[in-house]
Amino acid sequence: MTTTVHTTKTTTRKRLPMTFERKTSLAAGVLYLITFISIPTLALYQAARTPEYIVGAGPDTPVLLGGILEMIVALAAIGTAVALYPVLKRQNQSLAMGFVGIRVLEAATIFSGVVTLLSVVTLRQTSAGVGAMDTARGLIALHDWTFTLGQGTLPAVNDLLLGTLLYKSGLVPRALSLIGIIGAPVVLASVVAKYFGLYDELSAWSLFGAVPVAVFEFSVGVYLVVKGFRRCRITADLTAAGAPTAARTVTA
Repeated sequence: MTTTVHTTKTTTRKRLPMTFERKTSLAAGVLYLITFISIPTLALYQAARTPEYIVGAGPDTPVLLGGILEMIVALAAIGTAVALYPVLKRQNQSLAMGFVGIRVLEAATIFSGVVTLLSVVTLRQTSAGVGAMDTARGLIALHDWTFTLGQGTLPAVNDLLLGTLLYKSGLVPRALSLIGIIGAPVVLASVVAKYFGLYDELSAWSLFGAVPVAVFEFSVGVYLVVKGFRRCRITADLTAAGAPTAARTVTA
């Protein structure tokens, strides 16, 4: 009697490693989306932006929470530039370096704005009293100008640089890049209008002027997370540069 034994060969499929460009696009996209967590700060800071806050009653938690959110945003902003730099420098290293530098400066203005409002909180917690209201007014004015010039002008410059780099490289759809290129002058015009007192930071015109930056950066974040970089010369160069390393890894 002959017994035939059938053996089943199990093939284990190894998951392909994530490419450098996909890691980069995913990291940059997530960081761009994180920068939008500061949207509630306008409401959280509302009470602290009046001099009477230091002699009033109520919790300081909203202002402290707003400060934490903005510090996270500042670090995420730096992260977007650091993540994208190795890719963007292949298109134009000078513009890519400028993008990193302006992004870091933008983060610095965010931190300085947080410091001014936290100083107002300190005046309140130390019971500085009515005599410190002029100091509070000065700190609030410093915060307002830091926000208007720092978080208005610098994001516009960032978007112009990034939009130009993305448009020329083809890393994302060119229609998306144009939002940043065309929107930057709109944002700068809004900053100039607020500089000369045509309207204030909380007006409807100010909100309209900030829309191009928000649309561009949110769209870039979503696109990079969902799609990654488009196939172009830069991604082809990155793939070619990584091919020998990948081959050695598979052989080993």
